[in-house]
Amino acid sequence: MTNDLERRVSQHKSGYKKDSYTATRLPVKLPWYLQCENPKEAIKIEKQIKGWSQRKKRALINENWDDLVEFSKNYKENDNHI
Repeated sequence: MTNDLERRVSQHKSGYKKDSYTATRLPVKLPWYLQCENPKEAIKIEKQIKGWSQRKKRALINENWDDLVEFSKNYKENDNHI
């Protein structure tokens, strides 16, 4: 979550925090974002998405709404078929 998306992406790309998650995964790309007016809602959504499987995140990035819904059903059962 940030109030300045360009600055935040630039920070991640520069590896400014050597112990951060993204520092060892450079280069960083931002394939998707959501603009929220309420910071609490943004934090809630960010935490929710961080808990998703990789394929569910890919469905979101690709705006594949059918797969997003499908991957939300029977989470444990679906994850065994990756």
